[in-house]
Parts: sequence; C-alpha cells; structure tokens
Amino acid sequence: MKNTSRRQATGLIFAGFISANTWLGVGSPAAAATRGVVFKSPSCGCCTEWVKVLRRAGINLEVKDVESLSKIKKMLQVPAALQSCHTAIIGNYVVEGHVPVREIKRLLDEKPKATGIAVPGMPIGSPGMEQGVRRESYQVFLFRDGGNRVFAEY
Repeated sequence: MKNTSRRQATGLIFAGFISANTWLGVGSPAAAATRGVVFKSPSCGCCTEWVKVLRRAGINLEVKDVESLSKIKKMLQVPAALQSCHTAIIGNYVVEGHVPVREIKRLLDEKPKATGIAVPGMPIGSPGMEQGVRRESYQVFLFRDGGNRVFAEY
C-alpha cells in the first residue's frame, strides 16, 4: 500500500468498514455526505458521546472499535500535532477528534481542497467532552499535505 494515495486509502478503509446495507441505502451524494465511519477505542466513553452528538444532528456513523488507531491515522495522513482519540471518515474527508457538527457540515458544504479537519486533544466543552458549564477554548484545524490552518475557533 506504499504507493496508495490518501484518497485511495480513504476509499479502501471506507469500503471495507461500511456495511453494504448502509452504503447501498444512500440515494444521493448529499445523503452520502451525512454517513461515515468512526474508528475508536472500545473503552473510550467520550468518543461514544461524540458519535451520539453527530447522530442527533443527522450524521449516521458506523462505529468500528479498534485496539490501535495509529495505523489508521498514519494511512489517513493525520498530522501528529492534530491527533485526538478517534478518527472518522465523513464524505471524502478525515474528521479527527471532537469536531463540532457545525464545522463538519461547513466542510461538507464548502468542499475545500483538504485532507480533513481536526480538533487536537480532548478539550473540555467540545462535543462529547461536555462537563457542565466548564469550557476550554479550542481551535478546529483544516489540514492537507501543505500544512494546516485554523478553520474555526471555540
């Protein structure tokens, strides 16, 4: 897989993990953009909460519990500085960490030339990391081969 592009790798992972029933049930490109797969640790509760937030917003994620995410993150070219506890593929983009629904929908609407978006770490108050009224400020980064830039701030 050494000569496989990121898009090809994304497609292979996506095709390999999305069930035929889920994928074939998609009737339009817009509907396909609201489906995806998330790779997470089986013991991570905050990842489960993030999935619930996305599902309530109409983004249907198939959950794949894996023991090690490092190979997936490497294959999908998630920069080490932007990594978090889970990695998803939604539409043709990588979504790393506790990214808010609003930014995922913006990404899918605007379709920038990018690998994906990420919220590094696990900031308190981000989706899935809620702790009452307590919140940390954080940034959502758009990333691609040439680097990354701030996509949104919270």
